[in-house]
Amino acid sequence: MSTILLVEDNPHIMRINAEVLSLRGYEVLRAQTAAEAWEQLRWHPADLIVLDVMLPDANGVELCRQLKARYPVPILFLTALGDNRDVVEGLRAGGDDYLAKPYDLEVFLARVEARLREHSDSARYVNYGPLTLDTVSLTGYVDGRDILLTQKEFTVLLLLARNAERRVSQAELMQAAWGAASEAENSALWTLISRLRKKLGGEESRLEIVSLRGGYLFEQL
Repeated sequence: MSTILLVEDNPHIMRINAEVLSLRGYEVLRAQTAAEAWEQLRWHPADLIVLDVMLPDANGVELCRQLKARYPVPILFLTALGDNRDVVEGLRAGGDDYLAKPYDLEVFLARVEARLREHSDSARYVNYGPLTLDTVSLTGYVDGRDILLTQKEFTVLLLLARNAERRVSQAELMQAAWGAASEAENSALWTLISRLRKKLGGEESRLEIVSLRGGYLFEQL
């Protein structure tokens, strides 16, 4: 049974969507704010997030970026902002689909089913050169060798691999691994990157994490 997190501050829409999803056999989690969404995900893994853009404590597009950096979960935007510019912004932030309000419930359910099907078929593994990351077991392999990643190491390496060959800022990496960006986490990130370099195998694997001003670049040599 798939678990769906609804992030929606309108109680009427929340109730209707939760009811129709429950009737289709899904387990439904509810959050009316970004803070509640983070708390739900902390304790309950979700297979799909249905996300409103206009939340009382955050912009849903920015929340999408942050969630995608930390969780390998498809996100379906469900919002009253339906202009083409809004759709493009949402998809570029990492959203997997975009449905404007008002909407047909059958179309909504079909979009949910499609995103879950795509995720289960193709989203488990992230590959870059000899590196394979398994987003279900949270394990990493270089040329088939388990490199024994901790959870934070996996989170950081996954973000770097998904953005291979482009700079990822320190703030993005710290937000993904620790949920915050501070001097303490900056030092911890430097130590974590050093461990990752050793585990990846350096020149032998031809995978390198390059230090850049304010961030890191993951590339093949």
